[in-house]
Amino acid sequence: MNFFKNYLERHQHPGNQFLHLIGLPITFALPVYFLVHHNWQWALGAFIAGYALQFLGHAIEGNDAGEMIVVKKLLGKPYIAVVPRSKESKFDD
Repeated sequence: MNFFKNYLERHQHPGNQFLHLIGLPITFALPVYFLVHHNWQWALGAFIAGYALQFLGHAIEGNDAGEMIVVKKLLGKPYIAVVPRSKESKFDD
């Protein structure tokens, strides 16, 4: 349950949620499809494109992606895990 609470805290912005909704299947499901059909180039491209969408989502959210947090922790660098949300966002109209 702690994983889901953490996930929801780190993915509050609608733009980040949408990019993860699109990016996660592109990252994990689409490469499997392409590998089954013996097309490793498209599998690699889908994996990279899906991750790029998720990293873009975290840039919109204003926090670091989970993989970057791990790397920054190992290097002793500061990281942003969760960005507190106010009722108004600079992305809202």
